[in-house]
Amino acid sequence: MKNPGHFFFLITVIIFFSCASQEPDVKETEPQSPVGEQELPPQLVMAPPEDDYFSIEDDYLTIIAVGDNLYHTPMMKLGEEGDYETAYLEIRSLAKNADIAFINQETLLAGSKFGFSDYPIFNTPQSVGRALEKTGFNVVNHATNHVMDKGEDAVFATLDFWDDYPDVTVLGIHRSEEKRKLPVLLKKNNITVGFLSYTYGTNGILVPADKPYLVSLINTAIMAREIDALRPLCDFLVVSMHWGDEYEHDCSKRQKDLAVLLAGHAVDLVIGHHPHVIQKIESIPRPDGKNMLCFYSLGNFISAMSKSENMLLGAMAFLRLKKTASDGTVSVSIDEYGVIPMVTHYDKSYSNFKVYPLYAYTEDLAKKHWKNNLTANYFKSLSSKIFGDRVMLRDPFLAAPQ
Repeated sequence: MKNPGHFFFLITVIIFFSCASQEPDVKETEPQSPVGEQELPPQLVMAPPEDDYFSIEDDYLTIIAVGDNLYHTPMMKLGEEGDYETAYLEIRSLAKNADIAFINQETLLAGSKFGFSDYPIFNTPQSVGRALEKTGFNVVNHATNHVMDKGEDAVFATLDFWDDYPDVTVLGIHRSEEKRKLPVLLKKNNITVGFLSYTYGTNGILVPADKPYLVSLINTAIMAREIDALRPLCDFLVVSMHWGDEYEHDCSKRQKDLAVLLAGHAVDLVIGHHPHVIQKIESIPRPDGKNMLCFYSLGNFISAMSKSENMLLGAMAFLRLKKTASDGTVSVSIDEYGVIPMVTHYDKSYSNFKVYPLYAYTEDLAKKHWKNNLTANYFKSLSSKIFGDRVMLRDPFLAAPQ
């Protein structure tokens, strides 16, 4: 079970990170900086934080991760007064039982002064963020293509909101150059996890030229330096990637090329999102003989997207890490992993949105869905097609080590 009292940032050193440059449009091409490429700082060689590496007993850490938390007008009719916690009741135990619970918050949480809106310019009630924290999510990504929808002031307002929740780690947006340089390290159960996050672009709305640190953008040179600097500081390195082609179950060549790059720099886990549909899991060899696990897309977590039934099926990644020490050698490995399919449910009045784990989604519920041609078996079939034998139709915490 999670213990928030012991869950905190390990900010041990300042990494001299350079800031990613802005991509001119939403295509997955190498971004070009509006102010020219900035000189990359020299990489610093840093020792990992002191730790009780030689404990006799094995240590375990659990991670869950979900995709796009995407609110449309039917979902936020009541604005800040809305009851958004109800939408997550069916998955609350999964989030609360995890040591690290990651979510991709697709849209800004800038407050009512910016106006609540959906496609193509989003701003979501801050009550949604409060509901996420109460549900148990403690790592929130904001590096998405919608992060600049309401301008730089809305990004800062979103950061102001999260300042009231110090146990929540925010990825992908930064107040200053100095904040961007700080490594994100979370420690639990004697295991230290490092985080980085990037998005392919910002829908053509440029990050301010005088604030290139504001949003972490995909730039392979910058990414390589940041990853190499963070790698010695953690036992397990996670990179969040907002990438890929929307509505496509097949990974793009750009995704695959970037995944190989990440594996080449000893990343352990990639959490992918943006396509709004699920994509495959792949274990990619690393030069050091280990493997990087890549979830190319976890799809939508919850949304009002209804063009295709496939947009109603997302996935929750589940991982259990194991740290062992033997004969003076310490290793952290993935002891178990899989995906729990997630279904976005809403009724025939196009309201009462709620996300369910597929193992709790019945045929009776499917009959009550606004998409009245749905069946639970359809979602099981699609999950198996994409994820194969990694589909988990059970609560993984019921069998987790104590």
